[in-house]
Amino acid sequence: MFDKILLAVDGSEHALHAARVAADLARTMNAKEFRIVVAYDFIPPYLGEPNLQYAIDARMDEAKSVLQNALNAVGELPCKIHTELIEGPAAEAVIDVAATRKSDVIVMGSRGLGKLAGLLLGSTSQKVLAHAPCPVLIVR
Repeated sequence: MFDKILLAVDGSEHALHAARVAADLARTMNAKEFRIVVAYDFIPPYLGEPNLQYAIDARMDEAKSVLQNALNAVGELPCKIHTELIEGPAAEAVIDVAATRKSDVIVMGSRGLGKLAGLLLGSTSQKVLAHAPCPVLIVR
């Protein structure tokens, strides 16, 4: 039923719990593909050098750390684990990857590390739920 599972993580406790649930789902469904996506904010080009490069390095290090924590939470799976680090808004990144990779289900936490704007504009999980090309499992 769910051969291609997409896990969206942001480093929050809810995301790590979602990672464990997604891994259990992959094992239960004997998934063929498991993909982890980490999105990070755009870096404004007006920072100039060398500040721009410092900002890029810091964001990449943080995204890699979030990815590694998710990989640790997932553990061993019967399928290959693919990873993607994407620059841009999290909801749009998750939706685009799900559509491009033809995911069967998206798994993500109910609360994340979103900004205050999330309270006013709607959370990432709400946006993904509203626009995803496949079912979405929101983990509490």
